[in-house]
Amino acid sequence: MNAPVGHYQYDQSDREFLAARIDEFSGQVTRRIDGSLSEDEFKPLRLMNGLYLQLHAYMLRVAIPYGTIDSQQMRMFAHIARRYDRDYGHFTTRQNIQFNWIKLEETPDILRDLAKVDMHAIQTSGNCIRNVTSDEFAGAAADEVVDPRVHAEILRQWSTLHPEFTFLPRKFKIAISGSPNDRVAARFHDIGILARSGADGRPVFRIFVGGGLGRTPIIGQEIFDAVPEERLLATLEAIVRVYNAHGRRDNIYKARIKILVQALGIDAYREAVEAELQQMDLEHYRLTPEMVDAIRARFAVPELSAPDNASQELSARRETNPEFDLWVRSNTHPHRDAGHIIAVVSLKPAGGIPGDATSAQMDRLADLADEYSFGELRITHLQNIVLGHVRQDRLYDLWQALKEVDLASANIGLIGDIVACPGLDYCALANARSIPIAQKLGARFGDATLQAEIGALRINISGCINACGHHHAGHIGLLGVDKRGEEFFQITLGGRAENGASIGTILGPALPEDDTVDAIARLVDCYLGIRQRGETFLDTLDRLGDVPFKEAAYETV
Repeated sequence: MNAPVGHYQYDQSDREFLAARIDEFSGQVTRRIDGSLSEDEFKPLRLMNGLYLQLHAYMLRVAIPYGTIDSQQMRMFAHIARRYDRDYGHFTTRQNIQFNWIKLEETPDILRDLAKVDMHAIQTSGNCIRNVTSDEFAGAAADEVVDPRVHAEILRQWSTLHPEFTFLPRKFKIAISGSPNDRVAARFHDIGILARSGADGRPVFRIFVGGGLGRTPIIGQEIFDAVPEERLLATLEAIVRVYNAHGRRDNIYKARIKILVQALGIDAYREAVEAELQQMDLEHYRLTPEMVDAIRARFAVPELSAPDNASQELSARRETNPEFDLWVRSNTHPHRDAGHIIAVVSLKPAGGIPGDATSAQMDRLADLADEYSFGELRITHLQNIVLGHVRQDRLYDLWQALKEVDLASANIGLIGDIVACPGLDYCALANARSIPIAQKLGARFGDATLQAEIGALRINISGCINACGHHHAGHIGLLGVDKRGEEFFQITLGGRAENGASIGTILGPALPEDDTVDAIARLVDCYLGIRQRGETFLDTLDRLGDVPFKEAAYETV
């Protein structure tokens, strides 16, 4: 087996930096425990190191830049889950992992363990540029034009501890994709970047600004359509400088860049960015081909080879095993190499908690990555795991191995592939619990054959208006609300994060948890009864509007 591939390889200076940062934070933890620092004084320090204080315990959020890890790092997650948590980790919509039951005094030990495998929790919280996310199929997908991981790594290095952007008006999120098919929700980010090949073979970048969900969901607007590679960093620097200078700091609810872009208008914002660029030393920010190639060289590249009959063997397995065929149809994606395929491992078993994995499952995934995918794994912003380079003739064996650890649900992109935040079970900001209703919906629609019949239909659940479950972008979205001390859920329809991004619209009054589950079941039955041949749920909604769905959902209310 080749060495692990897919992510930037640290050098000694990177490791020395992490060691110094951990020593610094360890001292801060000691002072908090002995009372030298109050909680108010400690809060900004812990947030800069990814440590939150939630309802019942501290939570540590670990950065997974552009969603890519190797098997050694996954085994470290398993170790942390066993040693410091309650034997599981939670993969998030930011391609990170969270540990929800952390003791403050053990946090420096966890960070030292993470540093052993070149990982940290820096800038996973706070008013700074957060973890840069990317396409989970990057470097492998057949429809990819540019591998965006190299540029995502450049953005990570540019943004980490940036002296001007450590205390922005609010948190700031960037996503980058190199495929014409948007798999990163680019238009729902503070900055969304879609890369494509330029005339000279180097990439150019289409840039959107001012997108976001939360209390005020807004679809980002295009600010530039073809920024050359050498100007990428300068352009992003100017965009964030304008935000840092003019973003609201007097009102937390109006502090995101989306509010500033809406207030100024996209043309005025573009003019401000162009004016900032004219004042900058552009040569200082110039991203030369040599610089990019030097970063690219720090990524190990898999040596792909497969038997000539690999695809035929896969086809034969599918013909003789309908259950396997169902899984292949939903849980794989075409690879750029004819003998390989991309496998998506669902972390959404029927009745399970979306995004959670036990230490045993994480250890097994690490083993399977070594055996089947060059030791590489990717975390998706939809809370699943990807093995990016599986030989087609070995896919059946991988599927069998996944079944042994309850990781073979055939539901990717289907109604069982539910996205959910931790909700009121953990989060002090939440109004309702996201996990129980996700489990009930997962069990209600758990049958793989039924999910295949329903087709592409995604449910997103948020426990509060902050929208960590991206409910606005769900084909069906659920928002937890508090009604006189009781948990209710508001239903939205028609959101989508991919190409043609849209924000879901409210269907009707919020309902109690069990009534919401029943309403969604009736809504889905309605869709199955009125769809035309070949129509997806969104197709039918676009054709008929929400009236038939509203009538079905609220027929007993």
